[in-house]
Amino acid sequence: MEINEIKIEELNPEEFIKQKVEEISSTVGSELAINALSGGVDSSTVTMLGHRALGDGLKTYFIENGLMREGEPQRVVSLFEKLGVSVEIVDAKKQFFSALKGLTDPEEKREAITRVFYRDVFGKLVKESGAKYLLQGTNYTDVEETVAGIKRQHNILAQLGIDTEESYGYKVIEPLIQLRKSGIRKVAKALGLSEEIYKRPPFPGPALAARIIGEVTPERVETVKKATKIVEEELCNTDAFQYLAILHEDKVTGIREGKRDYGLQIEIRCWESKDAKIGSPTRLAYDILDKLAKRITIEVAGVVSVTYNITKKPPSTIEPI
Repeated sequence: MEINEIKIEELNPEEFIKQKVEEISSTVGSELAINALSGGVDSSTVTMLGHRALGDGLKTYFIENGLMREGEPQRVVSLFEKLGVSVEIVDAKKQFFSALKGLTDPEEKREAITRVFYRDVFGKLVKESGAKYLLQGTNYTDVEETVAGIKRQHNILAQLGIDTEESYGYKVIEPLIQLRKSGIRKVAKALGLSEEIYKRPPFPGPALAARIIGEVTPERVETVKKATKIVEEELCNTDAFQYLAILHEDKVTGIREGKRDYGLQIEIRCWESKDAKIGSPTRLAYDILDKLAKRITIEVAGVVSVTYNITKKPPSTIEPI
């Protein structure tokens, strides 16, 4: 499947919105469509496009997989209620953690998340609602990295030969697939979404599972969730493209109160990028790094080491998993 990228300099947001609203309306017709809203700019933009095109013909869900930022479900539901979009929270934590149990390989974890999300959770929602279509916010970089074999993005299906109608019982509509993140931000702004949404740092589809090296457990998610909150609080004014906390697999030796403390290691990444295709680590001031290390080792139980990634993309990638 060939996809023609719309570059940022070629993008007319208003025309793009008009075209996609017409396409969604024409495709879905009088049928029902559903979508998952995570609160990130991609899913938020798709939600608003679908809402404009279909109104009550779009059913929006927030899938609570246990892997999201702290307080995310309630925050997102509240934000979109103010925009006139009703969002239903679906508690699927048990299904996701059960599927991830014992897995350490990055691709196996991504495959488990894909399977639970599309087959188990949305498969059930489709049957219960009678929906024929799923709207999702796949972007051009997602496809590019998956097809190139760099990493499997959980939302790439048709491009890998997966027939969603046969496998899951519904067709997938991807209105943003020609755009990279910078273009999606422009469309989000033109749709009237708040700066809080369209300037928000990217968040991976597999959520915090993409920031845990090794097995994903509720306890390890809680650790990276707390570290993420601190990183986002401290770096939100840097104007960086993205910033994140990563939990490493192996424990490392530390010292507390003169005694050995064998504990956890958190890696921080902060990126300068326009489209996520290439990136350079932000040259953060040392006092910022020092404050991050102090807060994380004091406020996040068990952490004894904080490091900062200084490798460009490529050869690094923005997300570790």
